[in-house]
Amino acid sequence: MNDRNINKELLQFKSEERIKKIREVIERRQPDFSLILENINDPHNLSAVIRTCDAVGVHEVNLLYHNGQKMPELSLTSSSSAIKWMNFTIFDNVKKCSDYVHSQGKRIYTTKLDADAISVYDVDFTQPITLVFGNEHSGISEELYRLADGNFTIPQVGMVQSLNISVAAAISLYEGFRQRYSAGYYREPRLNPLEIENLMNEWLSK
Repeated sequence: MNDRNINKELLQFKSEERIKKIREVIERRQPDFSLILENINDPHNLSAVIRTCDAVGVHEVNLLYHNGQKMPELSLTSSSSAIKWMNFTIFDNVKKCSDYVHSQGKRIYTTKLDADAISVYDVDFTQPITLVFGNEHSGISEELYRLADGNFTIPQVGMVQSLNISVAAAISLYEGFRQRYSAGYYREPRLNPLEIENLMNEWLSK
């Protein structure tokens, strides 16, 4: 066998492996598990959260920028190119963002230090759900907080009761992953066949 035939077979093998990998990832996407990221300024934080979203099968990230806040440029380095494989919806209005998520049948849970907050470990992540993470300095807006269906915090026993947003998102997303994995949500495709094929065609062109 000459080098040309070897290279052709290698390319075909790589192509088949890529198609298999893409299909496996798409079939584990969770259409009823998403995020709202509100006025996140640091591009590295934003990219890191998106990378974790991809890792746990989140299907969509809603990017909410309002009150003059601008979306930073997404970092391909920090996200390890995860931004290529994520669905994004961008909003500049809190109510429109909330209405969009609720129209999908999802409940909105904010992350805010408040007396009514429950532990992240008491949240039912098997329900259709969207988690909200707010600005690094000011947190979640009062408007979005009032429109939410629940609020949770991450238990801490240290002196400083705060976590970097990318860390807080990772802890929360992996608790969601744990619950959904235990419930068998990753065993069978959650998207319908047409959605899977449309995504296959889209991703194979990237």
